Amino acid sequence: MKNFLAAAALLTLLAAPSLADTPEAAPVAALDSGLLATMKAGSAGASFQSRYAALDPVVEQSFDMPVILQNSVGFLWSTVPPDQQATLAKLFEQFTVASYVSQFSGYGGQSFTIAPAEKTLGTKKIVETQLVPSDGSTPTELDYVVAPVTGGWQITDVLLNGTISQVAVHSSDFSALVNSGDASQLITALKGKITALSGGALSP
Repeated sequence: MKNFLAAAALLTLLAAPSLADTPEAAPVAALDSGLLATMKAGSAGASFQSRYAALDPVVEQSFDMPVILQNSVGFLWSTVPPDQQATLAKLFEQFTVASYVSQFSGYGGQSFTIAPAEKTLGTKKIVETQLVPSDGSTPTELDYVVAPVTGGWQITDVLLNGTISQVAVHSSDFSALVNSGDASQLITALKGKITALSGGALSP
């Protein structure tokens, strides 16, 4: 089964159109291809664990997870003990990947499009994308803030409908769960979210 899923994912990537014409759009195109593979694997009956395992390295490469986590926790991040920071880093990645696997669980002919040019946001860029349904209904706009890193670009925020910052939403949720010097409530909450998103398939 693992070999079949790996081959299916590879064929999906090879069959996908070239969506990244610029270095800035490259991490977004990689994520889009990974999500399409996840959706198709879900429709083929692949387990949550196998879809998670396939998507995890794509998310890790496409996103600047440490920056997103720190921005999501906010100014109290520097007060969190190193051992809790390490635990949060692991759980936040699991939470992010599990969220995508849960949301992109089936394929019905959808496709992603990426705008040919990026918007400038200081030293960052905004890569505009759409998830286009096959039935001609209204596409979902998913825009990505990307920032330069050593060797390329990585995603630092997602803008749902072009305006709703995922980091801001996380910050609103997380801020009430972190006290100066203690993030144990957030750790517990993230573990619960991962378990719920995966239907118990993941046990952080």
